[in-house]
Amino acid sequence: MRFQTRHKSHSNEWLFSIRLVLIGLCLGVLAGCEQPAEVYKLSGQTMGTTWHITLTVPAGLEVKDQQLLAGIDTTLEAVNTSMSTYREDSEISRFNASPVGQDFQVSPGFYQVLSAAMVVGLQSSGAYDVTVGPLVNLWGFGPSGLVEAPPSAKAIAEHMKRVGQDHLILDGENYLLRKSADVYLDFSSIAKGYAVDAVARWLIAEGVRDYLVEIGGEMRVSGLSPRGDAWRIAIEQPDIGQFDIARAMSLDNAAVATSGDYRNYFEADGIRYSHSIDPRTGYPVAHELVSVTVVHPSAMMADAWATALTVLGAEDAWSVAQAQGLAVYLMQRDGEGFRSRYTQPFAPYLEDAPIEQ
Repeated sequence: MRFQTRHKSHSNEWLFSIRLVLIGLCLGVLAGCEQPAEVYKLSGQTMGTTWHITLTVPAGLEVKDQQLLAGIDTTLEAVNTSMSTYREDSEISRFNASPVGQDFQVSPGFYQVLSAAMVVGLQSSGAYDVTVGPLVNLWGFGPSGLVEAPPSAKAIAEHMKRVGQDHLILDGENYLLRKSADVYLDFSSIAKGYAVDAVARWLIAEGVRDYLVEIGGEMRVSGLSPRGDAWRIAIEQPDIGQFDIARAMSLDNAAVATSGDYRNYFEADGIRYSHSIDPRTGYPVAHELVSVTVVHPSAMMADAWATALTVLGAEDAWSVAQAQGLAVYLMQRDGEGFRSRYTQPFAPYLEDAPIEQ
C-alpha cells in the first residue's frame, strides 16, 4: 500500500512565540483631540497556527505597545498551559493521564470549555464529542504524529471504547471532573475559539473597543474597523491550492468560525481522508459538505458548532442549525462546482463589500 500524507490539521507542538508586526497609524479624523487614536496590527504564533490582531486604541487611552504584547502573551499562554495536548504538563494532559474514577480539579476556564463542548455534543446528537482524541491520534491528526497507513477496523473498534462524553462526570460547584473510562480529551476544535474570546475580553478590560482578533481562522470583531465602518470578512471558496472568495460578510460585535475538509486531509491509495473524525463511527467524514461558516456571539461556540455541523453532513447540519437557530453558511460539492445555502439568521451578515485583508 502506498501512503502519502499531503495535509494535516495540527503541528507537532502547540508553540507560542510572538513575531510582532506593529504598525502605529495616526488617524487624523479625530479633530480636537490632543492625542489621536492609533491603529495597531500585531501577529504571532500559537496553538500550532498563527494569530493576527488589528485594534484601535482610543485617543487619550494610555495603552503602551509592550502592554498590549504582554497581555496577549499572558492570555494565550494561559490557554496553552490549560488546553494543549502537545504539552505533557498542561491541565488537559494531566487529566488525560489521571486514573479512572479519580476526582480531578479543573480551572474555571477548563470547566467552561468542557461544559460548552458537552452541550454542543448533546445538541448535535453525538456528532461533536471532545473525547474523540483517541481516534484523532489513531488517524494521525493528533500529538502522536502521522501514521503510515489507515488504521484497521479492529483498531478503530478498540479505540471507540474510549470515546463518549457520557464517560465524564462533572461537579460544577467544586470544579471537579471524573472519568468512568480511560477517555482522552481533545479541545482542538474549541480551544482556538475560546482563546479568541479570552483575548477579546482582555482588550475590552484595557479599554479597547474596536478590534479584530483572529487565531487560526477563528475570529471575533467589535466596534468599527480602522476605516470607521463595519468589519468585512471573506468566506473562502473551498478550492484546493488557491484562495478565492465565495462571499463577503459584514460583522459588528460577533464571532465567526469556518470548518472544512478541503485543507486538512491525507490521501492513501487514491482515497482522501478528512481530518474531521465522526465520533459516532470512528471514521473520517465522507460526504458532500465541504465548508461550514458559523456566526455566533461567542467564538468558542462558533468554533465548536462549525466542527459539529461539518461532521453531520449537509442535510443533518441544515436541520440542526435550523433547530438551534444558528447563523450558518453551508457549502457542498455539486458536480464540478459548489452550491451554498444559509439560514435566515445568517442573512444580515452577507453583503457585497470589500474584504478585510
